[in-house]
Amino acid sequence: MPKINKVVTTLWYNKEDMRALRNVFPDADFRYVDFYDKDRLTEEVKDADVAIVLGDVDNCLLGENCLKWIHCDHAGLNGSARPEVFARGIPVTGAAGRSAPVLAEHCIYFMLQSCYHTKELLTAQAAGHWGVEGSNSWRGLYGRTAGIIGMGNNGRMLSTRLKALGMNVMGFDKSPIQGADELDVKLCGNDGDTIDPILKEADFVILTLALTDETYHMMNYGTFCKMKPDAFLVNMARGGIVCTEDLLKALNKGKLGGAGLDVLEEEPLPADHPLWQHPNVYITPHCTPQVPHRAGRSIEIIRENARRFEADEPLLNLLKPADALTTATKSGWARLTNAGLTKEQVARLDLDKFLGKRDWTDPSEWM
Repeated sequence: MPKINKVVTTLWYNKEDMRALRNVFPDADFRYVDFYDKDRLTEEVKDADVAIVLGDVDNCLLGENCLKWIHCDHAGLNGSARPEVFARGIPVTGAAGRSAPVLAEHCIYFMLQSCYHTKELLTAQAAGHWGVEGSNSWRGLYGRTAGIIGMGNNGRMLSTRLKALGMNVMGFDKSPIQGADELDVKLCGNDGDTIDPILKEADFVILTLALTDETYHMMNYGTFCKMKPDAFLVNMARGGIVCTEDLLKALNKGKLGGAGLDVLEEEPLPADHPLWQHPNVYITPHCTPQVPHRAGRSIEIIRENARRFEADEPLLNLLKPADALTTATKSGWARLTNAGLTKEQVARLDLDKFLGKRDWTDPSEWM
């Protein structure tokens, strides 16, 4: 059976969580390295079995070393799905699913914004007006149809909640959907199904799938024209799945009723972009509230994968060739972690802004 003898990490957790992570590997030599110290990271992984990193797989992890498993502590693995990573042959895993419950809530938040015409109600409230014209025709979620495209962790969390609200729920995934008995309709791309039935029937079309070369601009003007003219789109997946220009065109031409967008192709969205002012569009700046103790959920994924690794079982959230994205670009903290910054440059940055607050300066405080 494989044995984990040495672990190297660059994670940015607080003391309690770093201690918990360290205790996942009680018998291993456990080393912490600052994410920006690529020279030391290169040296430390030479004889390490596992690297648990903050960003994507850095090239310094692909040299001459003994690594047998790399874990990237975030959900999307597009930035790691590069030819040189696959060529190296080291299994790479991610943290998909750790925020699924609140991502499902965020979808419902957008859907309720649409049902309750929040912008109109807030405008009326600010003006002291009692009642909004046309409100007697508004409809809630109950009895309506939701179509979920992507039945992974997020899609499954959402489908159970929508069914509990009395909705008809359709689900599409590339692979066969196992379980998920709450779904009224199951569609499988590998069996020849398409998303067309969802586009035709759903009042709400919700995106919870991965961004890949296959799904890039999957939602375009032609797709929107297949939807109900009053349908509402929710994108909680990745911005590149939706062609922004086509979305705006569909909204302006009455091919789509509205949209709830937490992710966009360009982030941040420019202040003068017309989507900000569109009456039927609700935007949140890629900011889903965290689940209680998100780091703890990440650690449980790592713990289970450590068990699977030593038991020689398949790992959870494993990077696969389909995760590759030709148009992939890094933004925010992901770009920061792989930017090759010097210690001096890092000292001038407010890392807490990007990575959250940390209550220690030396690993001896939690080792």
